[in-house]
Amino acid sequence: MQTHNLIDGAWVGASDGATLRVTNPARDEVIAEVASVGAAETRSAIDAAWRARESWAAKTAGERGGLLSALAGLMRRDTDRLAALMTAEQGKPLAEARGEIAYAASFLSWAAEEGKRLTGDIIPASAPDKRILVLRQPVGVTGIITPWNFPAAMITRKLGPALAAGCTVVIKPAELTPLSALAIGELACEAGIPDGVVNIVTGDAATIGDALFDDDRVRKLSFTGSTRVGQLLMSKASEHLLRLSLELGGHAPFLVFDDADVGKAVAAAVACKFRNAGQTCICANRFYVQDGVYDEFVAGFTEAVSKLTVGDGAHEGVDIGPLINDAAVEKVESHVEDARSHGATVPVGGDRVHPKGLANRFYAPTLVEGMTPDMKLASEETFGPVAPVARFTAEREAIELANASEYGLAAYYFTRDASRLMRVAEALEYGIVGANDGGPSTAQAPFGGVKHSGFGREGGKYAMDEYTEIKYVSWQL
Repeated sequence: MQTHNLIDGAWVGASDGATLRVTNPARDEVIAEVASVGAAETRSAIDAAWRARESWAAKTAGERGGLLSALAGLMRRDTDRLAALMTAEQGKPLAEARGEIAYAASFLSWAAEEGKRLTGDIIPASAPDKRILVLRQPVGVTGIITPWNFPAAMITRKLGPALAAGCTVVIKPAELTPLSALAIGELACEAGIPDGVVNIVTGDAATIGDALFDDDRVRKLSFTGSTRVGQLLMSKASEHLLRLSLELGGHAPFLVFDDADVGKAVAAAVACKFRNAGQTCICANRFYVQDGVYDEFVAGFTEAVSKLTVGDGAHEGVDIGPLINDAAVEKVESHVEDARSHGATVPVGGDRVHPKGLANRFYAPTLVEGMTPDMKLASEETFGPVAPVARFTAEREAIELANASEYGLAAYYFTRDASRLMRVAEALEYGIVGANDGGPSTAQAPFGGVKHSGFGREGGKYAMDEYTEIKYVSWQL
């Protein structure tokens, strides 16, 4: 297991010997100490990416795609090892970790082919002795900052299109989960990706971030994280007019209409809400159910939630692992207690659970009935295994409740009415909409939000736009 940083094809430690402890959240055990680098090492990574950028961009799309495909294949080969590493540092159940590795590899595979479709245009000219060409060229050195909740997929979703477009990268993974990133770096070297094309630095986010923003050779930064941090990054980016892609917070509504397939809605609600213990940016956070099916949905949802198993994600059969740290558990507790203080009832869960021999970071999968707009659950992203439910009467009411948020990342709804299917899809103010689908994210589709959930898209052909510049050439014959 690599614990040093990848800079210009070499594995290096911090110049001052500083390290960062990585802790298993389920067991409170230190599982590794990785290098904690500063501005000097980050500048060295930028230097390496800058030196490598021209030769990498000069490769054909097929050559770059072949290397990306090789990296994807190595990730699939090492699925079990990478999944175990992810569960140890992040806590999610092994089955989910294996799924994330497959998901992460799919971004590389798709980008490998999408790079071959990165074309320009020839536009009819205004004079017979002119030709107008439109070229798409790589942005250049790109910074990638990723969160802890999906420590592999959030990297490859950015890394794949960046490399396919001809960019070189400096990756800064979350301090809580750097091991998955470093493992991807090892496989990138094994795949034959040239020195300096992929660089990985671990350490203090502010120090590394400032070094990226202060260097005008960095022309693009892609960030996934909180809206608060995204706002700070926008301010910092203004000095060098740095291009940004921001995938920020979410507060997804989940609507169930009278004409829905209730069984399908319940199954989707469980999968969407409780994956990764509710620690996902697109998981459902607010459930609104129409009067006619409210009792049926809540009964089915209650039964399904009560069957979920809490425990160490390293054990097979576990559905809900630990929350990432103590602050995360405390936030969940405060949201549930706030709901209770406003009159909500909690038919399932509502408290910590204490698996024998494990850390005190496990919270029971929880259903809250009687959500009202004045509760924190209705307006703030909980990021935990809590599902608050409220009734609605009319379609317009449901849409207004769904849109009453500063966030606009993902939304879900269930109906069998074809006309309503289109009306609601168009009316929801969200970048991603699951219509009778609780799991819409896939490598070939555009992923991203509106409003305070950020801007830019990741996935499919749309991601390529984020890592390319358009150049117009007017050619006088």
